[in-house]
Amino acid sequence: MEHAIQNPARRTFIKASALVGGGLALGVSLPSMAHQHLGSDFNPSAFIHLYKNGDVVLFCGRCEMGQGISTALPAAVADEMEADWSRVTVKQGEGNAEKYGPQATGGSASIVTMYEPMRQAGATAKLMLIAAAAKVWRVSAEECEASNHVVIHTPSQKTLGYGELAELAAVQEVVEAPTLKDKSQFKYIGKALPRHDQSMVVVGERTYGVDTKVPGMRYAAIVHCPVLGGKLKSLDDTDARAVAGVIDVVTIPRLDVPFGSVGGVAVVADNSWTAQKAVKALVVEWESGPNGNYDTKAYRAQLIANVEKPAEKVAERGDLTAAFETAEHKVSATYTGGHLCHAPMEPNASVVWVKDGSAEVWASTQSPEDIQNVLGDYLGIEPKDVYVHVMMSGGAFGRKFKCDYVQEAAAISKHINAPVQLIWTREEDMRTGYYHSINAQHIEASMDADGNVTGWLHRAAFPSISSLFNPALERAPANSLGEIENHPFGIANLRSETGEAPAHTRIGWYRAVYAIFYGFAYGSIADELAHKAGMDTVTFLHKLYDNNKNPEHKEQVARSKAVLQLAADKAGFGRKLPPGEGIGIAVHHSFRSYVAMAVHVRVTGDKIEVLNVDCAVDCGQVLNKDGATAQQEGAVVMGMSLSLYTEIVFKNGAVVNSNFHDYPVLRINEMPNVRVHFVDSDYPPTGLGEPGVAPFPAALTNAIFAASGTRHRDLPIKPMAI
Repeated sequence: MEHAIQNPARRTFIKASALVGGGLALGVSLPSMAHQHLGSDFNPSAFIHLYKNGDVVLFCGRCEMGQGISTALPAAVADEMEADWSRVTVKQGEGNAEKYGPQATGGSASIVTMYEPMRQAGATAKLMLIAAAAKVWRVSAEECEASNHVVIHTPSQKTLGYGELAELAAVQEVVEAPTLKDKSQFKYIGKALPRHDQSMVVVGERTYGVDTKVPGMRYAAIVHCPVLGGKLKSLDDTDARAVAGVIDVVTIPRLDVPFGSVGGVAVVADNSWTAQKAVKALVVEWESGPNGNYDTKAYRAQLIANVEKPAEKVAERGDLTAAFETAEHKVSATYTGGHLCHAPMEPNASVVWVKDGSAEVWASTQSPEDIQNVLGDYLGIEPKDVYVHVMMSGGAFGRKFKCDYVQEAAAISKHINAPVQLIWTREEDMRTGYYHSINAQHIEASMDADGNVTGWLHRAAFPSISSLFNPALERAPANSLGEIENHPFGIANLRSETGEAPAHTRIGWYRAVYAIFYGFAYGSIADELAHKAGMDTVTFLHKLYDNNKNPEHKEQVARSKAVLQLAADKAGFGRKLPPGEGIGIAVHHSFRSYVAMAVHVRVTGDKIEVLNVDCAVDCGQVLNKDGATAQQEGAVVMGMSLSLYTEIVFKNGAVVNSNFHDYPVLRINEMPNVRVHFVDSDYPPTGLGEPGVAPFPAALTNAIFAASGTRHRDLPIKPMAI
């Protein structure tokens, strides 16, 4: 999810220190600043609880959805605190913006935002413990140091454990701007630290949203209006109500807010199986409304037509007309991609209990604040009166930012006056989503005789995420095309345009967001231009970057070139391969990080085998190499799936796909050998969860071209006939 990221100031302010169970509790807050998504004040707090027995509890305010954030950030605290990781327990913070600050987890921004504050929290706790030990020994704090959960008096080698010092440390003076460790002193940061909950996951003890059970809970299943903007025409619930165990049938009208229900009918029962069985017995007829004719095949053709003719100007520099008129070579191509759905392994699920003047929620979510705001408005109560238990998410990828499934559970709970668990089926999850934009991009580029790109016309058309908030939007706004104007390729003459593309379904954040189709277009056209110029792609890309003389892009250029070369070297780009094999390469800058992918394929007829992937990443300081490596391996899985197979198809306004048989994701037998290479960087950490997806599709299609001579410009390469 691409949002503007703001770096917090280095200086943090200690919010409070107090006795908790006879120990030290420390809260650290950041200066107020605008939050990327909600526009509210940004004032997060990280809390450390040290008990008299020496145990440490670290709270993670960001949401864990498998990306490892609840290990990476607390480990940064433990590193600066000199805590023994084996004595640390990590707990998920509940939904509480006042206590933890904004908790919306997306945009690959959690570590960017919280790295320094979490480290400063740990460093502050360490200094307070050292001060306490110095008082006990009646020595100068400068004579003491902390290491592995103890404070040591260096001259005498006397030691005191953290637990022994907890009570006294709680009343020590707070240092507001502690000196942080040098990189060479890191104990946990930058190492391959196993996830704190790894053993729980392996033995099935991790509690996910769908695992929630509360006393007196009822169970609900739901069927939705299949077309955005449609409504219920008729309902016959006789057969559903006749199923033994059914308690009620509840009609849920559309809640016309960005994250509200599209409208549906729910069956409530005394167990989940009965609810799922009875909902299939409903006889429901819907009015399709204004989007009833939406057909993605026809819409894609229209998008292509809209980008292959003049469109609305977004940005321009230089003299593009002159560049085209004097060109030695010109290349023109149109690239397209279909809608994508998030398809997390855990479908949407929540438990809600609406009481008098309050609500309690258990949900797999990326944004507890959105739940509080939407439910507060829907129920007519204050957001603070919506208590959200943030549950572990079994995958999210942007879908669980939206809380329609929670609002629906609240509507049911209010109707039956009892707690209710609502679990969407896989089919409902797939057919009632917030989809990645179907898109088309047309690029015309000119070159001189030496292979320098002299002109670049780039038209893009895609339904924008902004249409969630402004349904009347007819085309992507200018800020959605900023990638083109600010791309680090060195091109003196450039024009970008946005084509007409009204939304006919809900468009939402999907892992890597717009970087998916921008990465595909840039990586593909660069390979096509290199072929036209008679150069290998790596040499051509270096030339493109070197032609950027803008001093503001100096860092982008240098870091892009570095990951490009690293991936090329590790993959052996340019080496002789057997017939039918090829290596393709692409590089992209997104979420402040730099990723290059080199993909090695074997093509036999229409069979495409991905053999090896070398992924080079510069995301600044890596917090946890184990988790970071897994993120890039996951990016390859997602990139392969969307490149080869996955596409959401609409006909007559509704999604045709229903499950993994007609929305296939990568299978384990197709998984290539993935080698991840991190640049050892002194830059602060940047985005990690999403940037790896962006360069993969182009690297794959470039590899296929190298192996077979076939150029693919439309994704997915092997769409299902549905």
